Amino acid sequence: MNANQDNFKKIISHAKEYGFIFQSSEIYDGLSAVYDYAQNGVELKNNIKKYWWASMVQMNDNIVGLDSSILMHPTTWKASGHVDAFNDPLIDNKDSKLRYRADVLIEDYIAKIESKINKEIQKAKKRFGDKFDENQFKKTNPRVLENQKKIDNTISEMKKCFDNDDLVSLKKLIDDLGIVDPVSGTKNWTDIKQFNLMFSTSIGASSESSSEIFLRPETAQGIFVNFLNVQKSSRKKIPFGIAQIGKAFRNEIIARQFIFRMREFEQMEMQFFVKPGTQSEWYEKWKEIRMKWHKALALGDENYRFHDHDKLAHYADAACDIEFNFPFGFKELEGIHSRTDFDLAQHEEYSGKKLRYFDPEINESYVPYVVETSIGLDRMFLAVLASSFNEEQLKDNSSRVVLKIPGFLAPYKLAILPLVKKDGLPAYAKKIYDDLKIHFNITYDEKDAVGRRYRRQDAIGTPVCLTVDHDTINDDSVTLRFRDSMEQIRVKVIDVKNEIDSRINISNWLS
Repeated sequence: MNANQDNFKKIISHAKEYGFIFQSSEIYDGLSAVYDYAQNGVELKNNIKKYWWASMVQMNDNIVGLDSSILMHPTTWKASGHVDAFNDPLIDNKDSKLRYRADVLIEDYIAKIESKINKEIQKAKKRFGDKFDENQFKKTNPRVLENQKKIDNTISEMKKCFDNDDLVSLKKLIDDLGIVDPVSGTKNWTDIKQFNLMFSTSIGASSESSSEIFLRPETAQGIFVNFLNVQKSSRKKIPFGIAQIGKAFRNEIIARQFIFRMREFEQMEMQFFVKPGTQSEWYEKWKEIRMKWHKALALGDENYRFHDHDKLAHYADAACDIEFNFPFGFKELEGIHSRTDFDLAQHEEYSGKKLRYFDPEINESYVPYVVETSIGLDRMFLAVLASSFNEEQLKDNSSRVVLKIPGFLAPYKLAILPLVKKDGLPAYAKKIYDDLKIHFNITYDEKDAVGRRYRRQDAIGTPVCLTVDHDTINDDSVTLRFRDSMEQIRVKVIDVKNEIDSRINISNWLS
């Protein structure tokens, strides 16, 4: 097991032990690829939502919010193409009896070659030190060039297979690359078949009168069918956007990557409606805005990169992902797509209703083009959790596990800790708790020695601990201890609110 895999197992274990994520229906042995957000997890998740919503809606006067329903008229999914084209190419291994997405197997193969290239680069960096020229090394090193050629050829062949909808050649590519099942280690593959990812259910008073509908596989269509309603009622002029956070459902063939790919998941999407011909400009602008949003969290600029799509969806004229360096490698965190006028034009055709915008500047009606930003909330959660997880050796030879979550995202902003459970300290501490809980989500803990309580708060990411000691009774001062530095300062109780607020207020990140 490599270090990253070992670290990822620790993160998953930590998430359960400290109340972030539980396996759904665990007492019944769980439900595959479905998870529940526990008491600390739901707080972190809600704080990520607040950050996205504040930066997307609150900070932009030309973007408004929406919360559309999960159940929609079935023709919606015919118009969007999901009924006919929302398929994954699936392949089974006859020995392990497991099913995989063919494109994911090939992408994992490419990732392994990329890892070889990175190892060569890291070795060269150590050898040459400050004189090392990475770009020149990539252009001249024979092993790097050979591996890059393998990657380019594989991507080209895969793209050709998808462009031609050629599943036979896609299977041959997997065979030619010598890709093995990660569980059985064999190449005993079935043919590749297409599999529709939508969950269906029925609606109606009885089985005889019911009709089939679908759980939405994405939230975007709820925005598109409401485009005119929102535009007219909000009186927004193009360019403007509609933002939404909501659940979506896909019958995924699951990679074993915790909450990275689930059957029930949450999206944070914004569809930005623009004048035809301006979509390229807005596409580049939103790429810049979204990357800036991610990097503001200070999870490490080196953990982000853009990846242009090798195969564009039929409705797109440009598309890329913002990838994050998860413990299992760089994977998609957010998608940015220039969707042209496909969605509104399709709904116009299938509904028979005009979905056009009258532009008073040119005295003309047109179907707007759309630039989409779509981020997986669960993936964002995992990115924050994984990059914040630290195991530290301290100067006194002890160790601690600490989640260095950005303060404003932390489940609790402050922990109130009486030094001992006597001498009036708990009563004084609870008075501070009652005074501050209206301002922050805070917690109270009086069990165990104060050092162990510090460690417990470190492990759930609480940025500040407040200790009430015997001196507090006399001078109304408390000790504030900071998670990341473990520095301690003495402040007056009356100043605590401002001290905490200055460190964890969301406005510090939004600005």
